[in-house]
Parts: sequence; C-alpha cells; structure tokens
Amino acid sequence: MITEVASITIRPGTNAEFERDVRKAVPLFERAEGCIGMRLEQVIEDRSQYRLIVGWESVEHHTGMFRPSTDFQLWRDLISPWIAAPPSVEHSELVIGGFVRPSAEQQPMLGA
Repeated sequence: MITEVASITIRPGTNAEFERDVRKAVPLFERAEGCIGMRLEQVIEDRSQYRLIVGWESVEHHTGMFRPSTDFQLWRDLISPWIAAPPSVEHSELVIGGFVRPSAEQQPMLGA
C-alpha cells in the first residue's frame, strides 16, 4: 500500500465549511479505483492545518488514474473555496512498522 499525505492549509475561520465539504467528498474516494481508504486529521498546534491521508494500491492509482478524473476535479471544486495555499502532497510506503491500538477517540480510515 502507498500512503498519500496531503498537507492542507485552510483560510482562518473556515474549518466547519472545509470539514463539511471533505465529508461530501468521501464517496469520490470510496469509488476511486485503487483507493483503500482515507481520513482527515487536524493539526493540534495550528487548527488551520489538516492532513488528508489516503491509502492507495499504487502511486499510479492516485496520480495516473484519480488525479486526471472527473471525481478529482469535483474534489478540488468542493475544497477550493477554503484552501489558503496549494496543498503539498507526498507518497510513502511502510518500511518498518507495527501497530498502535486506537483509543476510543481515534477513528480508522474511512473505507478501510
């Protein structure tokens, strides 16, 4: 699995609208070929910072199939009004890992 991490900065005071529109976009990711799951996390130290974390079967599923799709454009259209700067996106893969038992407050990736 490849993990996409998109660092997103939103305009101050638009958290509720941004989160609402990310919720609306969940079906776009759920139906994307090769998408394993996604979640949105908010940075504790700066509430205008978010991390969109998406599991993909391969980088090609993200960059070669989802990004050129109509659903990607719909995703961008939903969140664009709230974005303060272009998101930075990185892909990674697990090298060494174990697991952490989630607490009651933590939620798994949607679709996982």
